[in-house]
Amino acid sequence: MTNPFSLHGCHALVTGANTGIGQAIAVGLAAAGASVVCAGRRPCDETVAQITQAGGAASSVHVDFTDPMAGQTLFTGQGFDILINNAGIIRRNDAVDFTESDWDAVMDVNLKALFFTTQAFAREILATKTTGRVVNIASLLSFQGGIRVPSYTASKHGVAGLTKLLANEWAAKGINVNAVAPGYITTNNTEALRADPIRNAAILDRIPAGRWGDPADIAGAATYLCTPAAAYIHGAVLNVDGGWLAR
Repeated sequence: MTNPFSLHGCHALVTGANTGIGQAIAVGLAAAGASVVCAGRRPCDETVAQITQAGGAASSVHVDFTDPMAGQTLFTGQGFDILINNAGIIRRNDAVDFTESDWDAVMDVNLKALFFTTQAFAREILATKTTGRVVNIASLLSFQGGIRVPSYTASKHGVAGLTKLLANEWAAKGINVNAVAPGYITTNNTEALRADPIRNAAILDRIPAGRWGDPADIAGAATYLCTPAAAYIHGAVLNVDGGWLAR
């Protein structure tokens, strides 16, 4: 019997795979049987080591997504059938003080690079008449406003919208496009919140699960969306938030 949750024979690219959610997803995909290329502007040696020491297949490539077109040459002839768009940054400031440079930096990495990297992936899939899976990393702030993160909120709303648009265009062409929307996860991006006793307590009080999420919580959902078991899922934005949005 074929295992519908297996990724054996698949070849995945994970952006921002050096730490946090991206690292956990890369490890999760490898555990399901995929060979994984870890892409990032910082070395992904730790992630590659975790995978290879566990008997998986992994390598890394340097890609700086502050250049939104940096992913254009990653896919030709490489046999990728999974793309995880995880690379992202955040800038915090009051809306009245937010700068144009902070706006542009976040939008370039979180939205523009995501779109053009996915475009390049899809062009290769369509040209080779194969099939592919795209999982974008959205956010609770794809649905809510947040505080003091205007460009991040705008970019993550955009990620949810692009996920649906691309699913509409490509679902019948063999490409599944979905997203995972993490809640409050223990990563570098949330370090400032966790270090603030008042904000940390307020966040924990709102989460029905009673804890911050772990990057591995996101890895399970992202890996599932890449498996044959998720073949009929298109344009979904799956909340993995400990119940936050249900509150």
